[in-house]
Amino acid sequence: MRPVRATRVIDPEGRVRIARLEDGAVVDAGPGPFVPSEEGWTALAAASGPSWPVEDVRFLAPVMPAKVIGIGLNYRDHAEESGLGLPEVPALFAIWSSALCGDGAEIVVPSRETRPDYEGELAIVLGRTVKDATEEEAAAAIGGYAPFNDVSGRRAQLETPLRQFTLGKSFDTFAPLGAIAPAAGVDLGALGIRTTVSGEVMQESNTRNLIFGPAELVAYCSMGTTLEAGTVIATGTPAGVGDARTPPRYLEDGDVVEVWVEGAGTLTNPVQR
Repeated sequence: MRPVRATRVIDPEGRVRIARLEDGAVVDAGPGPFVPSEEGWTALAAASGPSWPVEDVRFLAPVMPAKVIGIGLNYRDHAEESGLGLPEVPALFAIWSSALCGDGAEIVVPSRETRPDYEGELAIVLGRTVKDATEEEAAAAIGGYAPFNDVSGRRAQLETPLRQFTLGKSFDTFAPLGAIAPAAGVDLGALGIRTTVSGEVMQESNTRNLIFGPAELVAYCSMGTTLEAGTVIATGTPAGVGDARTPPRYLEDGDVVEVWVEGAGTLTNPVQR
């Protein structure tokens, strides 16, 4: 049985609602916001509002956090394909929350971006606020997980002075986030992950290959910095990104990108150049 999953939608009347995602339908859970805390999951499971077919709603990112944190070079196989050694500490960059979008939303590539790329990732979402967390506290703070596509404008990211990761990762619609599944009882360090582009498998790995695990990332990111409940951390991408292929495989108009994370389902987004 699939676990309860949380999403946010525009309902048939044009209202923004938190919703429980079920097979083929969503159930209204109120205006929100949603936080993947124990209380949040209990309330979502008990929601008994109207139900709509998924075709009748538009999906939004399930949360709108104050912080979206990206992690670079965090899979052993991706480090190898990049020709770089394994990092000694996590490599962090910011993703502006305005880049977030939901399942089914178009990834719109700016006209000046010539090297748009996909990066399928496991995203973790905090259910409680932490600062200077131990790994034990960090693990307890992770309330949910979801598929995430860290869409990357490689021209903006790599060809600009000082490699502007935040710029290249933060174009509008460049951070699709799927429905959130509860993290309780789930081994986040042993989940399958797969990215397909227009039906072709481009990335396939397992979070066992993470260099820094989810709890370690939360603890590191919280050093001296408050991470509010709802914070999203995209934990890094495995090997197979388009920029590392020969020849490169960049996103094209009409492509459809699917990111699957075991237990959390599939995030699907078409591409518009």
